Amino acid sequence: MQKNDVLTVEAVAMGTQGEGIAYSDGMTLFIPCMLPGERAEVRVLKTAGNIAYARVEELITPAEDRVRPKCPVFYRCGGCQLQHIRYRSQLHAKTELVRDTLKKIGGVEAKVSPCVRSEREYGYRNKLQLPIGRQNGENVVGFFAERSHRIVPTDECPIHPAWAKDVIKALKGFMEKCGLDGYDAETGTGQLRHIVVREIKKKFIVTLVSTEREIKGIDYFLYLLGQIFAEYSFYLNYNPSRSNVIFGREFTLLKGKGVYESSDGGVVFEAGVQTFMQVNDNVRGKLYEDIVSLAEGECVVDCYAGGGLLTALLAKKCGRAYGIEVVPEATACADRLRERNGLTEKMQNICGKVEEELAALLSEERPQTIVLDPPRSGVERSVLRLLKESGAERIIMVSCNPATLARDLGILTGTLIETEGGELIKCGAPEGAYEVTLVRPFDMFPQTKHVETLVLLKRR
Repeated sequence: MQKNDVLTVEAVAMGTQGEGIAYSDGMTLFIPCMLPGERAEVRVLKTAGNIAYARVEELITPAEDRVRPKCPVFYRCGGCQLQHIRYRSQLHAKTELVRDTLKKIGGVEAKVSPCVRSEREYGYRNKLQLPIGRQNGENVVGFFAERSHRIVPTDECPIHPAWAKDVIKALKGFMEKCGLDGYDAETGTGQLRHIVVREIKKKFIVTLVSTEREIKGIDYFLYLLGQIFAEYSFYLNYNPSRSNVIFGREFTLLKGKGVYESSDGGVVFEAGVQTFMQVNDNVRGKLYEDIVSLAEGECVVDCYAGGGLLTALLAKKCGRAYGIEVVPEATACADRLRERNGLTEKMQNICGKVEEELAALLSEERPQTIVLDPPRSGVERSVLRLLKESGAERIIMVSCNPATLARDLGILTGTLIETEGGELIKCGAPEGAYEVTLVRPFDMFPQTKHVETLVLLKRR
């Protein structure tokens, strides 16, 4: 099998990226936008060993679960991978993905509950994050293509609310009128790099990321945004680096107060431009409700705590709760939340890295429950070692990455053993400190390959 070969294949499974998997001539083919059971004529794009990547040239036999995508750039944009699949089948696929990934990567065999659905299949995101670039001599605003930093231009996005379309139109009008250019990563030229918008109960925080500290005509952009949002704050973020990091360190507030209040589960909380929040408000509520119901004991520790909402919910149920968060802005929001909700005696916020602060906390406290909601990269090995020695009766883990979740669960349950060199090997008879008693996926990200997963571990 070689590049540009055209084959007729049948997909037999779905991969972790939402692509179809087929077999031909001893090779495994990964084919985006192809569903299990479908026959298609495909063109080979790349080969590597016994693996090949291909694209559909002609669909011969479509699956019953195939639907027409709502987005006009779905087949080119890398933001969504599953718009061509009926929603109920997306939920089933994500349930299977979590179960198979836990077993394949972590050696963890567990019953996985059906994926909890989102009330909104589209228009659910409370955060818009768009790169601004320059391609072929033209300014472009859109989303990155899959596995690249090539921007696919778009005027709207169906998984975002209607205001996203208005923001894109305003941004393009502002750039054209004021003669501003998008950022060219190859040359390092251009003033505007990203625009990020966060919605907090009909109030908005807009951040424009620039290579310059001052942008000409910025008052005109504020005027355009005022035609879209009744109440909003505006930051100009200065990021002159040549890296792919979105935000630079320097934020300048040009309008509004920069922080807004909201409420969830009877707790009034605040969020700012850098405060972590789940992007789907409805599913976040369901997830947090389950986490609180599973937590037990007089003392609870909430690692990677963000703005403190979950910490506060845990504090209301248990005797006292500690939240550990590395972002100072988020910890400041959590401190104000504690005062506002009358939790000064039950809630304590710690600003610092979990791997540095958890050890000190465990030397003074013996929490019965430890909650972790880490970034996609998962939990640090040093933290996992602390967890195994913590004596906590329950560990509740939340993850948006089944692969790193499987690795971390394998270490905690003993299905993965770490060698002296740091390599992880599977163990046939696990004797870890903890065992998995509940796995429940949540569809925080409909139409995409991503899935949020809640896991409860109990001490053996």
